[in-house]
Amino acid sequence: MNNQRTSLLGAIVLAALAAPAARAIDVTSGNWTLSFDGNVNASYIYSNCATHADVVAGGLACVAPTSSDSSSSVSNGLLPAALSVSGATKQDGYDLGFTFGLYPGISTNDGGSPNLQSIASTDDGHTALGTAGLDIRQVFLTVGNSTWGTVMAGRNIGLFGADAILNDMTLLGVGAGNGSYAAPANTSLGSIGLGYIYTDWLSQIDYTTPAIGGTKVTLGIFDPLNTLGQVPANHSTPGFQGKIAYTMGPLYLSASGLLQRQRILCSDTSLSAGACGVGPVPATSYIGYTSDAFDLGGKYDLGPLEVLGWYYRGKGVGTTGLFVLSHDEMGTPRDSEGYLAQVTYKVLPATKLGFNFGNSKLDATGIDPGTLVTRNSKWTLGAYQNLTDNLLLTAEFTRISSLNDYGQENSSWNLDAGLFLKF
Repeated sequence: MNNQRTSLLGAIVLAALAAPAARAIDVTSGNWTLSFDGNVNASYIYSNCATHADVVAGGLACVAPTSSDSSSSVSNGLLPAALSVSGATKQDGYDLGFTFGLYPGISTNDGGSPNLQSIASTDDGHTALGTAGLDIRQVFLTVGNSTWGTVMAGRNIGLFGADAILNDMTLLGVGAGNGSYAAPANTSLGSIGLGYIYTDWLSQIDYTTPAIGGTKVTLGIFDPLNTLGQVPANHSTPGFQGKIAYTMGPLYLSASGLLQRQRILCSDTSLSAGACGVGPVPATSYIGYTSDAFDLGGKYDLGPLEVLGWYYRGKGVGTTGLFVLSHDEMGTPRDSEGYLAQVTYKVLPATKLGFNFGNSKLDATGIDPGTLVTRNSKWTLGAYQNLTDNLLLTAEFTRISSLNDYGQENSSWNLDAGLFLKF
């Protein structure tokens, strides 16, 4: 398949830790080739959480009930388990393909509907007769050739922020997280919200150019996202994302960005009558702002040593996830920025040690409460051992800190050890 980006989870996994090649399972029928690949993973996670903690709204350091400051879990890491089914063929000069990506978790889904988990039930722990949840992240097609490039249409990983998470060493481990991840998330945080904003899996149509001197450009139109917790208003304008990537030998550089117009119903703000127009505020009136963000970074391989860094800055995009805490109660967009820095070193051909540090900052507006998070940061020390070409052993220690605008801080740490089998 020509220029098919992130079509197989296996490609993501191999890029993440540069592990020895593991072939997908291929089946050929007529002019079509079907490929099956994916992973099964599980980690034991021990977490020590903050108790009697200060309120940090949007903080990512775990906070325990007053009766306990620790937790144990056997859960997925930053990646859930996965089964990816892809098909490829060549017809009339076009490379055609499709992918279905199915991502089940192993934590018990206690809340009935996968997307409406009960907070009370998850706080109380798992009970008998439970089942795991399934997250369908990828459903897309591709069409293109080496002359004019490739069009991808469907649901797939976003462009903004994708390279940061795909090169995060905790991708095959846990990073930040205290386990028991029910659907639809199924996963730990890794460095999400702790160095980069989650790229997410989004409905989109993209065009990617052929490689020209090691450079590829991708431009896409995206199904617009509401701000989290917002009552949806009319979205007449789509989202837009773009990315440029350059590869030359051991050097990889990329930059990406997003742009989307947001609408907020006046009834969902604390604006006084007349602020959205003359007279009382009609229920259907709205205010709006433009969300924009960019990230840039790269990595360089120096034999066994690899160094990388990514930086992002945005307005009205929030923190942790796209459009989470993106504006205040008056509809004013918040500024945010962050970075991830990482060093890994192969002490043996199959053994890698790594350290990364991430920091995400959210700027409060003049009317924000002082309890709002202003910074989430963490560092992770990890060891990754390829026992075979397909089986990876992982071990990590992570320390997380969350600070609010009052200067109050919560901190937690977690230790994990796990197995990751890719095929």
